[in-house]
Amino acid sequence: MKFLTFLFFSLSLQVFAQEVLSPIGAINRGKKKMDQLKTTSSVDSTYIYSFDTLSLPFLDEFSRSKFPTMNAQPGDPNVSEQKYYHLTDMADVPLSNSKKFSTTPTKRYVTSAGTTTESELPLISIKIANFQYFPIQYNVTQVYPPYNVYDTLDFANAMDTILISNPDLSQDSVTVFFAHISDPNVLWTDNFAYHNYTFAKNPWTLGVATFDGVDQHGYPYAINTTQEGVADYLTSKTIDLSTTVPADSIYLSFLYQFEGFSDPAETNDSIVLEFYNQASDHWDWIWSKRGEPVSDFKLAHLRITDAAYLTDGFRFRFKNYGGLSGLLDIVNIDYVHLRANSGYQDTLFKDFAFVYPVSSLIDTYTQVPYEHWLSSPTHMNPKVNVVVRNGSNITENNMNGTVDVFYNSVLEGSFTMIAQDLSGGNINYAPRTTYDSEHDFTNGYVFSSTTDSIKTFDIVGHVSAQYPNLSLNDSSFTTQVFENVYAYDDGSAEQAYGISQAQGRMAVKFSPYKADTLMGVRIYFAPTVHDWSNKLFLLTVWADNGGVPGTIIYEDDFFNTRTPIYEDERGKFTDYLFPSRIPITANSFYVGTRQVDPQPLNVGFDRNNPQSNKLFYSINGGLTWTASSMQGIPMVRPLFQTLNNVTLNITEQVDEQVNWSVYPNPTNGIATISWNNSFDFPGATIIDAQGRAIATLDAEERTIDLTDKMPGIYFVKLSNSNLTLKILR
Repeated sequence: MKFLTFLFFSLSLQVFAQEVLSPIGAINRGKKKMDQLKTTSSVDSTYIYSFDTLSLPFLDEFSRSKFPTMNAQPGDPNVSEQKYYHLTDMADVPLSNSKKFSTTPTKRYVTSAGTTTESELPLISIKIANFQYFPIQYNVTQVYPPYNVYDTLDFANAMDTILISNPDLSQDSVTVFFAHISDPNVLWTDNFAYHNYTFAKNPWTLGVATFDGVDQHGYPYAINTTQEGVADYLTSKTIDLSTTVPADSIYLSFLYQFEGFSDPAETNDSIVLEFYNQASDHWDWIWSKRGEPVSDFKLAHLRITDAAYLTDGFRFRFKNYGGLSGLLDIVNIDYVHLRANSGYQDTLFKDFAFVYPVSSLIDTYTQVPYEHWLSSPTHMNPKVNVVVRNGSNITENNMNGTVDVFYNSVLEGSFTMIAQDLSGGNINYAPRTTYDSEHDFTNGYVFSSTTDSIKTFDIVGHVSAQYPNLSLNDSSFTTQVFENVYAYDDGSAEQAYGISQAQGRMAVKFSPYKADTLMGVRIYFAPTVHDWSNKLFLLTVWADNGGVPGTIIYEDDFFNTRTPIYEDERGKFTDYLFPSRIPITANSFYVGTRQVDPQPLNVGFDRNNPQSNKLFYSINGGLTWTASSMQGIPMVRPLFQTLNNVTLNITEQVDEQVNWSVYPNPTNGIATISWNNSFDFPGATIIDAQGRAIATLDAEERTIDLTDKMPGIYFVKLSNSNLTLKILR
């Protein structure tokens, strides 16, 4: 009976192992929340930014980014620098570099008539800087001289001063740079929150600020943990409220929505609003909401009357509490409006706006190689998606819209969107209603050029209604990019996709415009909840078998496995190249992964571009395939040879068949790279199982030294390429 029970359990795991979107119920949180410190171990070479002061009104509806661009460099006209010393005297004068001290007592030993007595040397008062935080704080500390004194009274002049080895304290310094940003179009002083057009579900206007558990680079604050705490901040510039009259008419309004297209927020998660109290130098809690299921955006409308905030140093900020290990506990903020001469009844957002950017102008895909487009320029999109919202509380007249196509700032083509189509076939726009419409762009213009180097067109959409409203979000600015890839996704991952099954397979179907040579696959792996950068997978290419993956055209072998690579910014793809070119001649093919372990690999998943019958998975070794039930598409893009390979940023040499190996493998510590090629060795990076670069080899080196490393799996990654070998220590 025990055997039968175990057999049933094993079969159950096989049956229910399936595709998953992460993170959904993927983390068990601790009960205690904790703040997330945004600091490093030292402020050396960091930049401290200051900003100009704003006056009312303050309005950000996030149709354009009003976050600061913080990329100052030494020597910029708005940059100054200051050196801070670790040790000073009590008058704040830096001590010389030769000065050293001990934090443990040093002593004077006196020997007289054969008897030795000891006493501590006099304490010295100095100031010591804490370089971990800015502003840098100096603390008065009492320390000892860095030596012991030995005095023998039985002999004349018999006194020795013996320096102690490695005294605790010595002089050090850090350099801090100061940059000033004076730009009225910049409203915020940080960019931890994510300005985007895709995470919110039916926002009232184009664009939102999203708060989650990842930093401004898209990496979790505390991956592989169950920590909760303060994750993202969004802090306003200083706003002068000291001269605003009447004071009791100042209101702050904003819209908020939990979850959107990403991870739900639980009731112990929240979004918080704080005001800065200049007199007490403290952030005061003003308003908060606990997590709740996704819904339409809700309104917060708050009057500011406290004299503590009616100063020339007023600031406000939003922050979210939630999981710190990934794209968790999402909350979106929109239409932040601080103004005077308002009132309790002033809650109407009477605005007409785009809800999302105009979708891709080419059929099915968001990107294709331009060389492929030129071979068959008949694939303009018959169903360009446009979403608008009438924010008025009454019926409003509709008007025609336009979509203009520019290249190098020159207008190349224009499309008209019929008013009645924009309003869903209705004569007018109904009050406070969102309209989702499709428009046929197959006639009137096609992307064309006499050269294959064109890659990016600017797409400008414009819609409007016949009543006064904010015009900024009546326009949508996107780009139509032509690179050497086919892509369904829009470059933004709202969730992460994977298969919860060892040897699980994921395949995405593509139908290229022309036959060509496949070079590799571009994939975005989303770091969320768990760090799976040490998990192995094989790239695979399948032929079509009646609408599902069929015969394997190519698959990596187990001596050349791949691992997820987390890049240094949100939405940045990694190019995984094949060891040799793969001709693609059929109408359809599939690219994807075969994973080794049961953990989902967490490929970025675009929720805004559902692609019916394009995504498949298998949990029985590829014997049968199942069409995905998930609404969206993984961020997987096949790379073609084409004439535009400059976008790969790799050398043509490394793209050729590379004959190299590492021996001995496994190794006890020292291994050698065997390089049997007609071109020079480009160097390599040694990566540990956590994805960290632990050593580099230049073009003259071939020896790998792992003698001081722990036993495990390591990877040798060829420079200027994604060709990787596994080595066992």
